[in-house]
Amino acid sequence: MMTALRVRGGQKLVGKIDPSANKNAVLPVLCATLLSDAPIMLRNVPEITDVQRIHAFFSDLGTTVEWDKDAKTLRIDHSTISSSAKAKLPQAMRASIMMIPGLLARLGEARLEHEVKGCTLGAREIDPHVQVFKAFGAETSYEGKDIVFRNTHKVDGARMWLEYASVTTTENFIISALTAKGTSQIVNAACEPHVQELCTFLEKMGGKIRGKGTSMVTVEGCDKFQSVDYTFVEDFHEVATFLALSAVTGGDISVRNTQPEDFMLIDRTFEKFGAHVSHEDGWSRLEAPAELCVQQNFTSHLTTKVEAAPWPYIPADLLPIFIALGVKAKGQTMFWNKVYEGGLTWHTELSLFGAHTLLCDPHRLITFGGDTLRPATVTSPYIIRVAIALLMVAASIDGESTILDADPIRRAHPDFVKNIDSLGVDVSWDD
Repeated sequence: MMTALRVRGGQKLVGKIDPSANKNAVLPVLCATLLSDAPIMLRNVPEITDVQRIHAFFSDLGTTVEWDKDAKTLRIDHSTISSSAKAKLPQAMRASIMMIPGLLARLGEARLEHEVKGCTLGAREIDPHVQVFKAFGAETSYEGKDIVFRNTHKVDGARMWLEYASVTTTENFIISALTAKGTSQIVNAACEPHVQELCTFLEKMGGKIRGKGTSMVTVEGCDKFQSVDYTFVEDFHEVATFLALSAVTGGDISVRNTQPEDFMLIDRTFEKFGAHVSHEDGWSRLEAPAELCVQQNFTSHLTTKVEAAPWPYIPADLLPIFIALGVKAKGQTMFWNKVYEGGLTWHTELSLFGAHTLLCDPHRLITFGGDTLRPATVTSPYIIRVAIALLMVAASIDGESTILDADPIRRAHPDFVKNIDSLGVDVSWDD
C-alpha cells in the first residue's frame, strides 16, 4: 500500500524540538546486546520499524524483552535463550548482519538470506563482513537461499585493514573482536558518531576499546560482560534536519543537542547558504536569514561545493537536506556524493516543484537555486533523508503538496511528523 504525506506549506517554522535517538546507534547496540547474559536497560529507544523487528526476533529467540514504548525503555535479558535455539535473521533490514557476531558466540551458527535489504542507495556488499567473520574463526557456506555462518574455533584476535571506512563492517569487527582471545586491531575504521556511541556502550558493558573516533581501533577480548543502564544521545542527523527545516522555511528552530562538538563542519556547511547555527546550554538554534543565498568562494571561478563522504566529511545521509537548501538558495551549488552511486537519482522529483538541477554523473549534482517553486505531487525512493528533503521543499512552498511512498521517514523518526506539526507545518499521513 502506498503511504502518502500531505504537506500544506508556506509557514515559517518556529519552536523547540527534543529529537529522537540515532537509528544507526540504536540498532548496532541492540545487536551487540547478544554478547551478554546480564540484564541490559536501554533508554530513549525510538519506536521505529527496525527496533520492532529486532524486538520480535529476540522474543522468537527466547530473550526476555520488556518494551515500554511510552517511557522509551527496553529491558533485555538474553540469559533465557536456549543453547539449542536456531536463528534465521530478519531479511528486511540491513542491521541483521550485525547480529551475527553475537549469535556465533552464543549459538555457534547464524543464517542470513542472501539478499539483505536496506535503503535504495546502491550496491551494498556483504563481502567485507564475511571477511571479518572468517578472520574470527567462522566458516561460511550457502544452503539454498541462505548464507550460513558457523563458529569453528575461537581465535587469538585478528588485524584487518579495510578497503574503505565502512560503518557496519567496522562495527562487526569491534563486536567480533570482543569475543576473541587477546588483542585485535582494525585500520581504516569508520569513526562516525554512531560508531563511537556503540563503542561507548560496549565499554560500559565491560569491553576495552582504544582509538574510538579515529581510523585505528584496538579491541581486547572480553570473557564476561556486565549489566548496563544506557541512555542514547540525540541523533545528529535529526538535529541537522530540523535546523535545515528552519533555514528552508525562513523560521527559527532550536533543537536539543548535547554533542555540539560534532557540528563544526555541519555548521560551516549551513554557512555556505547564508544560514548561521549557534550552540548554547545544550541547544542548537538556527534563525533563518531573510533570504537564503549561496555564498561566493574567494576562488571566484569555482562553484560552491558540498562533498559527502565517510566521517569526518559531511555524512552522505545529510546530503539530501542540503540539496533542499540548494534548491531554495539563490545561486549555484555542486553536491558530490562520494559514497553511493544511487544517492542522487531522485533529483528529477525536484523538477516537479519547478526546481532547476543538473545531474553531472551518478555522484555529482548541481542545483541552480532561487527559482519560484510550486506545489507538486512527488514520489520518494526508499531513502529516509530523501523523503525528508522532499518534505522540506514542500514545507517551504505555499499550497498543498503530496509526497508518495514517504514511509521511509518512519524507519528512523517515529515522532518526526508530530514534531514538525508542532512547529507550524500542516502535515498529515494518508495511509
